[in-house]
Amino acid sequence: MSESVRCMWMRGGTSKGGYFLGEDLPADRAARDAFLLRIMGSPDARQIDGMGGADPLTSKVAVISKSSRDGIDVDYLFLQIFVDQALVSDAQNCGNILAGVGPFAIERGLVSATGDETTVRIFMENTDQVAVATVQTPGGSPCYAGDARIDGVPGKAAPIFLEFRDTAGSSCGALLPTGNASDMVEGVRVTLIDNGMPCVIMRAADVGITGYEDRDTLNADTALKERLESIRLAVGERMNLGEVRKKSVPKMMLVAPPRDGGAVTVRSFIPHVAHASVGVLGAVSVATACLIEGSTAAEIANIPSGQRKTLPIEHPTGELSCQLDLDTQGQVISVALLRSARKLMDGFVFD
Repeated sequence: MSESVRCMWMRGGTSKGGYFLGEDLPADRAARDAFLLRIMGSPDARQIDGMGGADPLTSKVAVISKSSRDGIDVDYLFLQIFVDQALVSDAQNCGNILAGVGPFAIERGLVSATGDETTVRIFMENTDQVAVATVQTPGGSPCYAGDARIDGVPGKAAPIFLEFRDTAGSSCGALLPTGNASDMVEGVRVTLIDNGMPCVIMRAADVGITGYEDRDTLNADTALKERLESIRLAVGERMNLGEVRKKSVPKMMLVAPPRDGGAVTVRSFIPHVAHASVGVLGAVSVATACLIEGSTAAEIANIPSGQRKTLPIEHPTGELSCQLDLDTQGQVISVALLRSARKLMDGFVFD
């Protein structure tokens, strides 16, 4: 007989996945991962025998628990379930799935609503960092309907504001793990950076594309993907990530000058498939690179003046705006973004 586990399926930002209470999943990591692979239907390119949507953006899991940490409401572990490989990775955060953590925590009674808006302080277990989510809670429960729009998601929804602080070097130990604004790798000039997401940023023109291609065109470019993977494998040790062949980081970011009034255009690989938009924390790392003199992004970016800068990061389906606060030395001290989430299903999933 199949075993069932309570879960909620949610769209978080431009991603989608299963949200679980930590206590409802097997305590043993191997057993947990095997269960999650079964319920997603991996490994299978169609994920036909599971809940996954045959795309890395819809094959994700959030594990949430009541936190015992001072000043923190819940602990959040993000797990990327590979589609066509039997792999479950905790090597990264996901800022899009993060958008659903606050509403889920309130729905499950881990956090009490405090009025029309409720602040949820979230410890991101993947990188030992903290995010603060502001959730709309009129009437004491999460509201998913609203007027906020985010590119990559049809329609409107209630706004969820996410603030990140002290994310520099969350996975690599330093904002610039090599100490350089740029490095030469496999004949290509790159910026290796980690401000919440380890990223390899290079100019699209340096790898033979414009940077304005659509997702299908990029995914069909086998030669480009092979070259990006060669670079990715070469930088794993330099970024203090070790052997990355079976890891979902670093992300590969191809940048070009903005075309629609933004700060910079990006085409993102996550890491082997082109992203339909751009990941939240990937966008944060790209926006931060735009402010670093000598980086591959800074030389083509359009940067506004002032200590608080709003940088729209253009991507294949629109833009994602990052609001960065800087200290007097020009260092990024916090980043805030607008996201949204929607509850799709609450019930039980069977292995």
